[in-house]
Amino acid sequence: MTIALRLLAIFAFWLATALPAQAAVTITFWSHELGNSFPHAFFTLRGVPDAGGEPVDASYGFTAKSISPAILLGPVAGKVEGVTPAYMASSTAQFSVELPDARYVDILTLISRWSASGEDGRYRLNAHNCVHFVREAARLAGLAEVDRPKLMKRPRSYLQAIGAANAARVTIIDKPGRDHLPTLAALAPASPHGPAR
Repeated sequence: MTIALRLLAIFAFWLATALPAQAAVTITFWSHELGNSFPHAFFTLRGVPDAGGEPVDASYGFTAKSISPAILLGPVAGKVEGVTPAYMASSTAQFSVELPDARYVDILTLISRWSASGEDGRYRLNAHNCVHFVREAARLAGLAEVDRPKLMKRPRSYLQAIGAANAARVTIIDKPGRDHLPTLAALAPASPHGPAR
């Protein structure tokens, strides 16, 4: 086990045993129209964990390490990567959901697993692509009806279907990033005394 995975496991245990119930990190699911830029589905994590610590403001998507015809022939090396603000601005924020810290830790574990060089780090166009990555994040976020086999290569349609199926649990956004991003409040710096109780 790598040092990073050990530290993540220790952090996960700490969060799971020392958390209040209110969520403070929000996961937002995004789609990007198909084209030459990747990933076409990704998510952002934004907020401050209830357990305290530094503010979180990051994006994660899964794609092939190298875009070539090889992705049509079988598994290739994959990677989890962030997207640029310009890419986010040209994407669509579909919906968001607040995460209790335990679910936030589950999402961090997912990111770590798919970043690894093992089987979860392999990109397969038909079975392990960016939509599969956001599906697993949606499942870990507690959303229902996330298995949509016919939509696994249609990022926008997939996320719209998941948002509609979970309308009572999520906040539907359905806005271009250039319109949504300016509405986000600034993140407060971490408190030196931990979370308020």
